[in-house]
Amino acid sequence: MRERLRIVLTYVTWPALFGSCLILTHVGITSGHPFLYFNFAYICLGSSIFAIERLMPFERRWLENDGQMVPDLGHTILSKLAAQLWVVFMLYGFVHVSSKTGGVFWPSQWPMFFQVLMGLVIAEFGLYWAHRLAHEWPFLWRFHAVHHSVVRLWFFNTGRFHFVDAVVSVTLGQILLLMAGAPESVMLWVGMVTPYIGFLTHCNIEMRFGPISYVFNTPGLHRWHHSREKEEGNKNYGENLMIWDQLFGTFFNPIRKPPVNIGIGDYVPQGLWAQIKSPFVWGRVQSKISADAPDAMNRLAIIDR
Repeated sequence: MRERLRIVLTYVTWPALFGSCLILTHVGITSGHPFLYFNFAYICLGSSIFAIERLMPFERRWLENDGQMVPDLGHTILSKLAAQLWVVFMLYGFVHVSSKTGGVFWPSQWPMFFQVLMGLVIAEFGLYWAHRLAHEWPFLWRFHAVHHSVVRLWFFNTGRFHFVDAVVSVTLGQILLLMAGAPESVMLWVGMVTPYIGFLTHCNIEMRFGPISYVFNTPGLHRWHHSREKEEGNKNYGENLMIWDQLFGTFFNPIRKPPVNIGIGDYVPQGLWAQIKSPFVWGRVQSKISADAPDAMNRLAIIDR
């Protein structure tokens, strides 16, 4: 009986957490208090994930301390601040493109559900290519490597992005919505759904997803994206939806269990300031310091190789 209940919980946890956030977002937007309800939902989601990670961990060894909480928090604050300031700058630049009712060509007569869905698909195209270029273009990889240097996945390192990486991603995602003339409500929905899914994508919770993984980005898909093997890691670039991975042939969802020993072979230091600085001196750092150096992220690997 207990085992059957556990299996049921693994199927309902993701929809229950995500669905609760969507309900609170809807109430917040319709009541005129979107940011109040968003922050409440975001804090509740993070707290819930933190608790469930300890009750139903996907990988118990990922519960071990990797000494990266300060860098994780520092990157989260810096990247969020940089991204939000850049969004404000872009909004001023396109002030006449987006409005409360939407641009001339935006289907504002559609039900809000379909407008939000359209907004997610449009933004996802930019987010997909920002993410894919961060893997395939060496110049951008040096910034994105900070995120992929983690040796465990859990909710706390969801926002571990170099601030340059965050600005590139938000630029390609938001600018498409602005150019499409998306109304304010759609911009809000897309901007709030993305961090919800980001939290869930990185969580260390045992869950089963079934057909959900063919529509949304899930922890099951994202664990493959953090694989050390490039043929596995250079897949599943979607931020929220998997539609562009499906169309461009980068969707990857095999039956076997994703790897536990995650990370990268490039040298990434362990300290926050060193991680911020390293992309700007990437060539010098990679040529002088071995990936097995004492202060490399690789040395934090929890799993014996």
